[in-house]
Amino acid sequence: MMDTMEPHARAMANARERINRTELALERTEEMVAENIALCSRLRAQRCLVEAAYRLVEIDPPSNEGGLKA
Repeated sequence: MMDTMEPHARAMANARERINRTELALERTEEMVAENIALCSRLRAQRCLVEAAYRLVEIDPPSNEGGLKA
């Protein structure tokens, strides 16, 4: 009787191990997605700042005198 249970027990242990590895991989993937979303948000904000700076230069170009404007 023990001989028939041995392969089943081994298969169950292997399945549990695969499940644990899959859950760990899923957690890591979720962390990476969260990091990528945060990075994308920062890049989008920086792009908006650069675009705003370009628009400001178009509206009020810097003087050619090299000094600060009053």
